[in-house]
Amino acid sequence: MKGIAHFITGVALATCFPEVVRAAAQGSLLPVLGGIAGILPDTLDFKFSRYFERYDLEIDPGPHPDPHAIAMQIAGAMQNAYRSGRPQHVMLHTVRMGANLWRQYTIRFDPLQSEVAVRIGPLVTTEQVPFADTAPPAAHARVKTGVPMVHTYDEETNVDIFSGPSFKFERRGDRLYIHFLDWHRRWSHSLTLAAALGLLGSLLFGRWGGLVIGLGFAAHILEDQLGFMGSNLFYPFTRYRTGGLKLLHSGDAVPNFLTVWTSAMLIILNLDRFSAQPRLDPWLFTALAVLPLAVMGGVYLWRRRRKRTDRAESLRQGEILSEAREPDPG
Repeated sequence: MKGIAHFITGVALATCFPEVVRAAAQGSLLPVLGGIAGILPDTLDFKFSRYFERYDLEIDPGPHPDPHAIAMQIAGAMQNAYRSGRPQHVMLHTVRMGANLWRQYTIRFDPLQSEVAVRIGPLVTTEQVPFADTAPPAAHARVKTGVPMVHTYDEETNVDIFSGPSFKFERRGDRLYIHFLDWHRRWSHSLTLAAALGLLGSLLFGRWGGLVIGLGFAAHILEDQLGFMGSNLFYPFTRYRTGGLKLLHSGDAVPNFLTVWTSAMLIILNLDRFSAQPRLDPWLFTALAVLPLAVMGGVYLWRRRRKRTDRAESLRQGEILSEAREPDPG
């Protein structure tokens, strides 16, 4: 989810308690405290954790990216991690073509074929809007890795704007695990940390302050579990991220809108029902609030299911990436 969705979720949860609403009516900022806790996990990651990651390999495609060269470097890092048993951290840099212009390229890991595939895509704006007919013809490559792999994120990753993504290749037993943005959603996305911050908040801001902090922080983590990456839910008692439900992507517009919509409706309902003179019919208001959620949510899930079906068919027909095989990088 986007930051605004996490923030307003934290505010909405805070308003579920009449004591918090009444305190807010007297000038208390407890609901805002819940919102701040709602965006805190990502703030810790993007403003702190990411700068401590060190890379074993940085791939800079340059202004004229070569898909075969990129695929060979990635496959080589995967083989190195598998053979040596030492994790390899790989950074994929973006291709900037102008002030508001980038060259997109796509990385695909294929566990069934033990391959890594790269496709050079179109030019895009910083808003990730592609320009038609700007993708180079037949600019794709597939390289055999020769190692059994487990991909823990989505099947394809687009590299286009700003700093670019990173991967961690780690051998566990006889398989190589591929972790997307390994620095993200680790210690900062732990329900254990949510409980600890809630206890700390209760010491600093009282019982209700601790409660809204803990709930806002935990809600962020649980919302993230709807996606692909998941979180390390019980750090430091667990080492790895628990995979998400793969129902949505964090940047998808419809889930973010519906989260903001639902939270806003909940805030309005709570402010009314905990006021001295409620004015809304709670059942009618809830029914009207749920209607867009049901319609847009249903359309979104149908479109995602159709997209997965179309992609599977395209893969069978060899339309997404060339079926040509490249030699093992050795």
